[in-house]
This record gives sequence, structure tokens and C-alpha cells, in this order.
Amino acid sequence: MEGYISDSLYVNNRKRNSLINRRIILRVLGVLLLVEVCMLLTCVGVAWFYRETDGWAFLLSAGITALAAGLLILGGRGAERRMGKRDGYCVAALTWVLFSLFGMLPFLLSQSVPTVGSAFFETMSGFTTTGATIMDDIDTQSHAILFWRALTHWIGGLGIVFFAIAILPAFSDGGNLQLFSAEAVGVTHDKIHPKVSTMARWLWSIYLILTVSQTILLRLGGMGWFDSVCHTFATVATGGFSTKQASVAYWNSPYIEYVIAIFMILAGINFSLYFSCLKGKFGKIWRDEETRWFLGSILGVTLAIAAALVLQRGYGLEEAFRKALFQVVTLHTSTGFATDDYMLWPPFTWLLLVYTMLAGGCTGSTSGGIKNLRLLIMTKGIRNHFRKLLHPNAVMQIRVNRQAVPSNVVLSVAFFICLYLACVFVGWILLMLMGVGFMDAFGVCVSSMGNAGLALGIFGPAYSWSALPEAGKWLSSFLMLLGRLEMFAVMLMFYSAFWKNR
Repeated sequence: MEGYISDSLYVNNRKRNSLINRRIILRVLGVLLLVEVCMLLTCVGVAWFYRETDGWAFLLSAGITALAAGLLILGGRGAERRMGKRDGYCVAALTWVLFSLFGMLPFLLSQSVPTVGSAFFETMSGFTTTGATIMDDIDTQSHAILFWRALTHWIGGLGIVFFAIAILPAFSDGGNLQLFSAEAVGVTHDKIHPKVSTMARWLWSIYLILTVSQTILLRLGGMGWFDSVCHTFATVATGGFSTKQASVAYWNSPYIEYVIAIFMILAGINFSLYFSCLKGKFGKIWRDEETRWFLGSILGVTLAIAAALVLQRGYGLEEAFRKALFQVVTLHTSTGFATDDYMLWPPFTWLLLVYTMLAGGCTGSTSGGIKNLRLLIMTKGIRNHFRKLLHPNAVMQIRVNRQAVPSNVVLSVAFFICLYLACVFVGWILLMLMGVGFMDAFGVCVSSMGNAGLALGIFGPAYSWSALPEAGKWLSSFLMLLGRLEMFAVMLMFYSAFWKNR
């Protein structure tokens, strides 16, 4: 009898874990939308402070969002306080879509963006920290709209769900873990504290320190407080929205360019390493192989492009280094600011910049792209394969930071890179079918998947993305979401077995 009861409990537990808990999903989504309500109300305060008339658009948007949040919470009444992996993936994917759907309301209501597709694109670009914009009149936008664009970056930088975990005690730590695992997909998850909520608060504290530091430095460089805050939000989140149509080039200030470049690099490094610095382990950053690979890549590409600018375009040494460094860093960290039109540079430099867009930043950072740890693992795997051809009986392991990388992780990395490039390729074909040019379509897909914000050709740093056809904006928005959640959390929604109760 005891064995029968034990077996029944095991079967029931497995059944509960395999079922999708729709009520808890609704409840969590409702609670998360309340965070967006607070964000929208903040912009109402900005409009009131600057005595602008579009505060009503944010107030109405907040009301609509609050109503939707209330209905979702009501639909989640009586939900069991458990969350499985599938529930976490549902919340992670749906949160970004819902935030973008309700987040586009201020653009539409204030008529700062003309169509639904463009408004959704702009909002998804903000929350995924892509930074691509369809706006051709940024300089004329209200402070509230500009602040909303910057705020979507800042909240999306470390992750919408991760932000909620840090500030809301609404979920159990088991639920927090499922949400964190679903949103922070990647090669490794560095848990700097046993409790996910505590870890989230530590990382957001580091995020705040970087935010405050850069804001002060930019203000000292001559930027106004508003521009300093907005550009800092975009920098530490590696987003790229600017308050000026000319982006950072508007200020024509080497000091500002160097400050933003340095903080983009800091934002592109694994944030858990900064936690080690707070504990006095400063050497851990340089001992980290991915960080060295990332910094070495930035330096190598920067020097190659700077040399080309000096020899082929007649730039001065300091200017060539600064312009090259800024554009390499902004694309390597998937930020998307601009200080120069790299489409006027020698064509071979475009290939180097495409590499930086594909590579992205480090795991555990706010950057997009494939991530340097994956490239490091694959490079070591290729090297070991060549060695194996010379020494067939040798036993070789891939090691990163002196730790062996399991074979299943290596396989997962290879699969991820192949799937990532396949998504770029399919998107490239679809955009060309919509009438977008060969190079233009390629640049848009690489930039969207890598959340880079700058592309090639007519979508390069000198132009907005307003020329994209309406269907292309929806496709690009989807690619941004794929890239931000590193594909799996989104693609699982289209896998039929995911929804079956087994």
C-alpha cells in the first residue's frame, strides 16, 4: 500500500509539472504589467515637469495598461504557487510582447509615430535594447516621448522579468528561478547568490552604480541633465536611442565620445564579475577568458579600422582611433550610437563591423549577439579538432577559465550558432522578397538578431529604418525578440509538443 501511494504521488507530481499552469501565467503577466504602468506614470511626471501637452497620452496608456493588468490578475485568481519550466518560458516570451503592445500606445496616441507597425517596432526596439528607430524627427519630439524611449531601454537592459524579480516579492524563489532561467538563457548562469531575488537586487545595484556614474560624467562634459540621463539609460542597457537625430555626433565632443565608449565596454562585460569586484576580487575580471577575448577583439578591430581611416581616408591619428573605437564598441556591445557614417569608410571595414555585430558582448551582460563565450568555445573546439587529426588517440577537453566544458554544452553552442545564422538567413530572404536590397536586407537581419540598432546601406548610421516596408517592420521586431531571448524561449511557443500535457 505504501509503495502504491508513493508511486501515485510520483505520477501526480510529474503530471503537475508537465501541465501548463495558465492561472499563474496570467497572474504573473498581470503583476508585470503593473510595472509598465509605473513606467508610463513616470513619463506623465516628465511631461508635467516640462509643461508639455502629451502627458494625457501617457496617462491614458497607463489607464488602459492598468485595466489589462487587473483583468489578467483577476483571471489568475486561485492560482497554485508553483511554476514549471514551461510556465517560465511562456511568461518570458509573452511579457516582452505585451510590454511592447501596451508600450506603443503613447506613440500612437500622441501621434509621434503614425502607424501601428512603426509604433510596435519602435517599442520592441526599445525594450529589446536594439536601438533601431523609424523616427526622422527626433529633435522635435517631446521630453516625455524621448524619456519613454530611453526608459524602455533601461528596463529592458537587464531584463523586464529580472527587474520585477528585484523589486517585487510576489513570487516564490522557485518561481523566480524559473523566470530567471527562461529570460536569461545562455551558455552559463552565474548565480552570485543562492536566492534569485537577492541576486537580482545585487545586479540591479551594480546597474544603478554605472547609471549614476555615467550620468554625472556626461553632465560634467557639457550635456544637459535630461540628455545625460537618456544617453546613460541607453548606454548601460546597450540600447542606442538618442535624444538627437545625429546621435552622439551632435555634441562633437571627444570627451563625451570616450565616456560613452568606456561605459559601453563596461556594460558589455559579465555583470557577475563586478559583483566579485565588490567583494575585493578585482583580478577576476582580467582572469576571465571571455573578457580578455572581448577586449582583445575590440582592440584588434579598432586598430585595423583606424589604420584604414588614416591611410585611405586621411583622418588624423587621434580622430581615426576615436571614431574607430566608438563605432567598433557600439556595434560589438550591440548599442547602436553613431559618431560617424561608416558607410563612407573603406568597404572592407564593413565586414569587420558585421563581425562585431554578430559577436556581440559577453554572457551575463546587457549586450546582444551570439556572445563571445560561445565564439571562444567554438574556436577552442575547432583547434582541438585539428589537434585530434594529428593525434587521433589524444584525449582533449575544451577548457574555459580552467574548467572543462561538458560535451553537451559544446554541442548546444554549435547548435545555437547554426540556428542563429539560419534565422539571419531566412530573415534576409524574406526581406528581399519584400523588396529590400541585398546588402540592406542582410544588415537589417544581422542588426535585428544582434539587437545592434545600426545596419548597412540605407539603414546605416546616417538614416533611420523608416524605409522598411510595413511587413518588414513586423519581421524585424520578431527578429529583435528572437535575439533578445536567444531564440529558444520564443521558438518553443511554436513547438506543438510544448503545449501538450504529458
